[in-house]
Amino acid sequence: MASPDVKYTDPEKYLPAPADDERALNLRVDWTKDEERRAKRKLDLIIMPLLTLGFFCLQLDRGNISNAITDTLFEDVGITQNEFNIGQQMLSLGIVLFEIPSNMILYRVGPGKWLTLQLFLFGTVATFQAFMNSYGSFIATRLLLGITESGFIPGGLWTLSTWYTRRETAKRVMIFYFGNQFGQASSKLLATGILAMEEVGGKPGWFWLFAIMGAFTVFCGFILGFCLPDSFRNPCSTFLPGKSWFTDRELHILQTRVLLDDPAKGKKKRKIDIGAFKRAFSNWRIWIHVFISLLNNGPQRAFDTYAPSIVTSFDFGKLRSNAMASVGLFLQLPTSFFFSWVSDHFNLRGETVIAGLFFHLVGYIMNRSFSPYSNDRRSVKYFGVIWTQMFGTFSHPLNITWLSLTCEDSEVRALAMAMVIMGANIAGIYGAQIFRSEDKPLYLRGFSINLAILTTAIVLAIVRTVDDRIRRRFRKRNEEAGSSSDQVQTIEVDEELKGAAK
Repeated sequence: MASPDVKYTDPEKYLPAPADDERALNLRVDWTKDEERRAKRKLDLIIMPLLTLGFFCLQLDRGNISNAITDTLFEDVGITQNEFNIGQQMLSLGIVLFEIPSNMILYRVGPGKWLTLQLFLFGTVATFQAFMNSYGSFIATRLLLGITESGFIPGGLWTLSTWYTRRETAKRVMIFYFGNQFGQASSKLLATGILAMEEVGGKPGWFWLFAIMGAFTVFCGFILGFCLPDSFRNPCSTFLPGKSWFTDRELHILQTRVLLDDPAKGKKKRKIDIGAFKRAFSNWRIWIHVFISLLNNGPQRAFDTYAPSIVTSFDFGKLRSNAMASVGLFLQLPTSFFFSWVSDHFNLRGETVIAGLFFHLVGYIMNRSFSPYSNDRRSVKYFGVIWTQMFGTFSHPLNITWLSLTCEDSEVRALAMAMVIMGANIAGIYGAQIFRSEDKPLYLRGFSINLAILTTAIVLAIVRTVDDRIRRRFRKRNEEAGSSSDQVQTIEVDEELKGAAK
């Protein structure tokens, strides 16, 4: 039987906020299991597709550049591979600089308005990438894309944590990340068709790649604007402010079950105060999770960017290579779902993260070993690419779910989500320089660097897992000691009553 999730905080230790800064909490349980099941199913059908769609669009616009470089982007824009890497760093830098400010805005105005606006913003920037014609315009658009995308992922994660209980969050986080993974895979498959539009309207294939995918994101912004509810307090969408997606009864059930699961979620204030920053930045466990993402995502980002180009070097052809570079990413979907189920069902948070990191590392061992092979053994080399794609991403959402269990309250959780996504995007800054032109086409140095980085990530994950087990054991002993103490007190009271009766 799975052991219960650890609650790392006692909500009672927090002083109550002023009456005008907190909502009164109604914790009456007055519903049936069938009512709760229907309300939760309705929540899933509204929240999950919308957030996943937003993440899908973000990954399309962020990742289609890896397909564009298999076309004539370098020649048409007038950039080299190493200059391209600097542009990728600008994307990550924009996200890092504005991640926490973006999340603070979301915390203040609500996810419905802010996430919807972000889709319009980064969709517009992504569309105008089609008009890049110089190194300067390339750098500017990548930086702007990072700025406008900043905060969307931690904002989506924080939104999930407010609508769902702790035990339900792991599975929903992984479903949310399916949008990212499906976007990674689909962008490469879609690019196969879109790049074939070369010379349509006198434009290169990469022009249509940016224009079509960016326009699709803007369209999806309208979908979120009409359909994404904001919060329990304001269960309406941005474009339909007077229409609630839930009945009062459904809202009562959904909110109360979340607060019963974690009363600290009822401590949400109107803004994040300095105390929340101190609690978040002084928690070393949060920093461990940040560094795990920092170390996992650098190799993964680098490999995802150059995977189509690496497959092209196997002499498969430009269009065919983009399609083949999507296979491992599609296989990653059921793999991610399986590990998420294990993490959630058996409460093996650290163990599944360690397994994911280890299998990711094995992928680079394969690529490092197979890379010198000649292309008459390209099927073996291609297997290394597929393996790395299958296991490269899902440790990140599992790590985020694990992180959410360490957060003290909604304010710390909002900051922690921003911190871990910042870590992932700082990884993009250094990861952009792992595969360089002087190392191509074998990238032996790049694969060796990835091996060293992931080994460090595994060590940190092991340390955090051991810490988790010690804390669980300690907490269990305290609960048993408290239970024994209560029994002793009961016996003493009974004896006193008997004595008084005599």
